[in-house]
Amino acid sequence: MRITSSERVEKRRTEISFAASGNSVTFICLSKMKTYNIVVLAGDGIGPEVMREAVKVLRAVEKKFSLTLNLTEAPVGWAGIDAAGKALPDDTLALCKKSDSILFGSVGLPDRDPTIPKEERPERAALLRIRKEFGLFANLRPVQLPKVMAYACPLRPERQGDGLDILVVRELTGGMYFGQPKKTEEVSPGVQRAIDTMVYTTPEIERIAHVAFKAAQLRRKKVTSIDKANVLENGVLWREVVTAVSKEYPDVTVEHMFVDNGAMQLMLKPTQFDVMLCENMFGDILSDEAAALAGSLGMLPSASLGATTGGQTFGFYEPAGGTAPDIAGKNLANPIAQILSCALMMRYSFGLNDAADAIEKAVGKAIADGNRTGDIYNPADSNAKKVGTSEMGDAVAAAI
Repeated sequence: MRITSSERVEKRRTEISFAASGNSVTFICLSKMKTYNIVVLAGDGIGPEVMREAVKVLRAVEKKFSLTLNLTEAPVGWAGIDAAGKALPDDTLALCKKSDSILFGSVGLPDRDPTIPKEERPERAALLRIRKEFGLFANLRPVQLPKVMAYACPLRPERQGDGLDILVVRELTGGMYFGQPKKTEEVSPGVQRAIDTMVYTTPEIERIAHVAFKAAQLRRKKVTSIDKANVLENGVLWREVVTAVSKEYPDVTVEHMFVDNGAMQLMLKPTQFDVMLCENMFGDILSDEAAALAGSLGMLPSASLGATTGGQTFGFYEPAGGTAPDIAGKNLANPIAQILSCALMMRYSFGLNDAADAIEKAVGKAIADGNRTGDIYNPADSNAKKVGTSEMGDAVAAAI
């Protein structure tokens, strides 16, 4: 699948020239149109299938909002190993460095070639390396459950309210996963000791807090900051710094909650949450717990954000699920998570909130119209119809 098309660009030039010659009020000056350069890394398993539908939706958005989306496909994961002998080929990384954002599918085929060392397998050599190369410190995972899909949630209907809409903001490059020292040592014959260090600095907390508060300003203007300040020193610092940053956002309400209580409240009353701000390990755990509320990983997009320069934030956008090799190539995978990742890209990297809203509303309409892939299909729902990957993509694109 080749995405970039010179014929498409030429067609846009022709349309614009015709509009200008006719003195149309829809005249667009091509030289002033903003071009967004996006590297498309479909990866393995169901990645190419769901990515195909995401691109279909992006082309509909491009047309509706008169954007220029320069989409360039490149191999990654096992596709990268097959093409260039590396999970993240040098040419792919070079393209990423020249892009405005990365749209990612999924990588990893657990049963393939066990002789390849773990550090060279796609999960580490591609995914983790990209995070490191681009300093992707902020992970955003929206969890949404439309009311019409209440049956997919494990909670009783009365705990779901009118539907769920939570954004988990997770610090991605600090905390226990990266703190030093980190080692396993022998302290006496037959006795080993494992050491992981949970450490945060003020700047690390400040930058992730700003991401959470800015995200809340685009939503319902509430941040719940998760910590363990009653027993952990880094929790005390986390709470102090988040409180200080909150003063820069007087329009956003902030509350603090211990992580154990936060886990409980997600089950008891998830509708109380708007944006949940978490350090790395707490965010890892709570985002997966929250994900269960939506009923399927096929519904959950995510964004990993790096630095903002010139008013534009570099981001890495991917579905929360994996490669699902057991259903790959069968037109069974749910493309919604990949499609909604495009909405996150529009919003957080490009500041195109109208385009992001259009994608999210289109997904909502496709669901409201009864379209269901197998993972979210309920045979008891007489208004639902089971559709495949491509049919779901068509429904969303048509609703843009």
